[in-house]
Amino acid sequence: MATDKQTRGSAPPGDGGGGTARDTAFVAMHGDPRFVELKRRLFVFVFPMSLAFLAWYLLYVLMSAFARDLMGAVLFGTVNVALVFGVLQFASTFGIAVLYTLYARRRLDGLATELRGELPAVTEEADR
Repeated sequence: MATDKQTRGSAPPGDGGGGTARDTAFVAMHGDPRFVELKRRLFVFVFPMSLAFLAWYLLYVLMSAFARDLMGAVLFGTVNVALVFGVLQFASTFGIAVLYTLYARRRLDGLATELRGELPAVTEEADR
């Protein structure tokens, strides 16, 4: 079993051990308004995109279960509506990944790098 680099050697929170400087830095970072903004920006993308994808997937499943005639309708050759829906599931997953990459570069990465730079002990240990 692999050891988690970020928690190795630190006392669990609330054990009365006083924690380490790294633990203190993490706790302090959670209260930083920039960290709160970073979490908000992440949530602004992830929550609606997750809901949209789950709704899209649920539509696919429900139509496969209850609209069998429509899903079996042949569009051309041996390609039917269900096959197109299935391929579009893969395409939408890839599209969401591309959108997230663009969003993260534009709205998350700069602030995350800035915050990570303020935790030098953490980044040095994580690199080991």
